[in-house]
Amino acid sequence: MKRILILAFLFAECTGLFAEIRVGVARKVITPETPIWLSGYASRKEPSTEILQDIWAKAIVIEENQKSRIIIVTTDIIGLSHEVSEDVAKRVIEKYGIDRSQLLLSSSHTHSGPVIWPSLIDMFELSTSDIQAIVAYSRKLADAVIDVIDTAMNNLKPMQLFIGHGSVDFAKSRREFTEKGVVIGVNPDGPVDHDVPVLKVITPDGRLQAVLFGYACHNTTLSINQVNGDYAGFAQAEIEKSNPGVVAMFMAGCGSDQNPQPRGAVEMAIQHGKSLADAVQNVLTGEMHPVRPPIRTCFTTTDLDFLPFDPEKYMKEIMSNDQYRQRRAKLLLEAYDKGWDIDRLKYPVQAVRFNNDFTIVALSGEVVVDYSLSVKKIYPGENLFVAGYCTEVQCYIPTQRILKEGGYEPENSMIYYGLPGPFKENVESKVLNAISFVMKHTRAKR
Repeated sequence: MKRILILAFLFAECTGLFAEIRVGVARKVITPETPIWLSGYASRKEPSTEILQDIWAKAIVIEENQKSRIIIVTTDIIGLSHEVSEDVAKRVIEKYGIDRSQLLLSSSHTHSGPVIWPSLIDMFELSTSDIQAIVAYSRKLADAVIDVIDTAMNNLKPMQLFIGHGSVDFAKSRREFTEKGVVIGVNPDGPVDHDVPVLKVITPDGRLQAVLFGYACHNTTLSINQVNGDYAGFAQAEIEKSNPGVVAMFMAGCGSDQNPQPRGAVEMAIQHGKSLADAVQNVLTGEMHPVRPPIRTCFTTTDLDFLPFDPEKYMKEIMSNDQYRQRRAKLLLEAYDKGWDIDRLKYPVQAVRFNNDFTIVALSGEVVVDYSLSVKKIYPGENLFVAGYCTEVQCYIPTQRILKEGGYEPENSMIYYGLPGPFKENVESKVLNAISFVMKHTRAKR
């Protein structure tokens, strides 16, 4: 009799736990029609006409009730532009009456996906038809994100969440120190974050429905002119192949100064994807911890300051023979002439906390690994994933250390993003203060 009562109690506890959270998942192909320019590498000289692998938009809605929910969207693209991100957020807020903090948009940062209007367009010499194709795709992308959210919202069912962590080591620091300064290469002694957070979604009868996982590494194994999701795309495909009917979603970590090694061949991207998928599978079959409500969210912005604008610097650039500097200078001098604010960047920061069980800190832009490592030290008792490439991708977000060291991430990358740069040395403290704000406002009562 005692055993029956214990089993009945456990059953009641489990069914009650399932009743507390409903989850809906969905996915939609966002592979572009070709020809279209692919983003990420200024060395490309023509649009792509070939598809190596489909790319996807995927959504997971996790809901305690209509006031306590989070919508997470992952996309296999270089990054959402401000325009696309704002359009999607406005439409979702109007349609579902959510707070802005309840929508988390992220991108894998594959360098083999289409250019997203108008981000990074000055990398290329674009014809009128090229621009029309990019704008048309960006509009379709926004519609696809709305569609995939709608499907997930309409498919909410009782589920249970679990969190675990694995590890994989193909990410290497790319900030190599040479006599000529810091260059993009391989630095075996540089900081890395090999953590692989894994969020598992299962049905009341134990069937796997969805997996959300992350890793801090640039999606730059490949530089071929064929559409694909790079290692993150291959990892998602491998997980879904091993678990039929499951939706696998990838969120990029703070890996803007990390490259996969080795790199350069399709076989390497497939291998990195399989290594990451294997790490995820190991977590799924091991001990994982329950993730429970309440769901608390917070979204804020902070202003990141650039060094004082010097018109003379950009007058020299526009007279130079460097076409990329010329384009950046033209853009900035025109903005300066119109009196537009080019002194600062509005920077979004977001947090999603599930009880005291798991928290996602979602940072926008191309965030260096220092931020992930620092946040984990600041909050040692938290089960954290610090993600980059969320909301929108405006530029690289360096730390004070990287600003002092120089190199591509804090300086030259700003040329392609059309921003003045570099940031002031207070960029790190401003980002960390914003993180502190969202962490404080999502902290669950103990």
